[in-house]
Amino acid sequence: MDAEEVMIFQSLLRDTEIGSNSYMLDTGDCKIIFDAGMHPKQEAWEAIPQYNELPHNSVDAIFLTHSHLDHAGTLPVLMRDQPEAPVYMTAATAGLTDALLHNSVNVMQSKRTELGITEYPLYGHRELDRLEMRWRKRDYGERIDLTMDTSAKLFDAGHILGSAGVMVEKDDQRIFYTGDINFEDQTLITGANFPEEGIDTLIIETTRGAAPRDPDYEREKEEQRLCDAILETINNGGSALIPVFAMGKTQEVLTMLHKFKQSGRIPEKTPVFIGGLSTKMTILFDEFADTTPRQMPGFEIFRDMDVRAASKKGSRKPIAYQPGAIYALSSGMMTEKTTSNGFAHGFISNAKNSLLFVGYAAPDSPAGAIRASKQGDVIKLSEDLTPVPFNCAMDIFDFSGHSERDAILAYMLKVAPRKMFLVHGDIAASEWFRDQLAEQLPDCDVTIPQPRKIYDLKK
Repeated sequence: MDAEEVMIFQSLLRDTEIGSNSYMLDTGDCKIIFDAGMHPKQEAWEAIPQYNELPHNSVDAIFLTHSHLDHAGTLPVLMRDQPEAPVYMTAATAGLTDALLHNSVNVMQSKRTELGITEYPLYGHRELDRLEMRWRKRDYGERIDLTMDTSAKLFDAGHILGSAGVMVEKDDQRIFYTGDINFEDQTLITGANFPEEGIDTLIIETTRGAAPRDPDYEREKEEQRLCDAILETINNGGSALIPVFAMGKTQEVLTMLHKFKQSGRIPEKTPVFIGGLSTKMTILFDEFADTTPRQMPGFEIFRDMDVRAASKKGSRKPIAYQPGAIYALSSGMMTEKTTSNGFAHGFISNAKNSLLFVGYAAPDSPAGAIRASKQGDVIKLSEDLTPVPFNCAMDIFDFSGHSERDAILAYMLKVAPRKMFLVHGDIAASEWFRDQLAEQLPDCDVTIPQPRKIYDLKK
């Protein structure tokens, strides 16, 4: 086989899971890397993808689909190893990634001091500023010529602000990498706008494959259920704590609260506090209000809502509690030493309050421990804090930024590619899709890619 006829795909993950997401596509004349994630449950070099599989300075282009750390957290490490590769992403992803990576430096510096992880930080602030000169901001649908024969385009993935899938074309072959997908309109972010025809190879996420959604689920009803829980708490003389991820979930929740107030479903005067990294991320979401696809075009959270920052940057002063308020505080999993974790210590013992979860929480996180508990249990939120009784009301709501599995399966069946790679899913999730496709799309070559193994797309 001639060199120009080679077309291969390889997972650079350390295991088949959701973690340090990164994948290699070689079209024969262009070696491309999709994403450069950091594993959320590992530390130091164990948290990065297997970049040792890539010879130094052998990559021609890097695509960043969105700014979550499991896709973007080790981008500076990859760029350092591949010094001539430009990095393509949307402008919104660039803005959010810049903020998140600089925050990641601060987190790694703290872990070096507190946990003795001498490898940290993996990169620094000055290095980040220098590497960003190689970032190339591109619009959805804009043709990106990578070589004479290989080109690419970005398509709106509907996951978070600026998220994108990547279509790569070489001769008569079209390979589409979805990144993380949401086909459903969220409160602020509109659903994915993906191509459906002429795709030869589909590389697609499988996050929710093992988690069927309630067949009676409707997003409007779920929003109303959240509204009712908040109103009941306020009427009982308590406050609502909503742990949120700083990027994406915070802005979705704030937009919901704006809708509730505008429609009179909760009192207009109800104070809304945010804290942690959420403030900086919300400012960035507002900066792109007029230039990105979204519900409520032009709506800006800080301009159009009365949102109060719970604490100033660098302040060690505890957030003041007041009854009748809503606290949307990061992090969503209530990780130790985050704003939501510290605030919850004096909050969950008050039976008048409510703790309302709107996103995923790992079972081994403080949020996961609370979700598995019952009222009256004693909860240890942090090694630095004394255990407290869990007396407040608690509920869980489904506002996932990932498409539910039936919507993704419907897209797979509509595309009906020759080859499909199932990524970004735990084994049970990926296997559910594989089993469905074996029955409903038997002519498709479906693979759950194994780390380091090379797959020939031409065969």
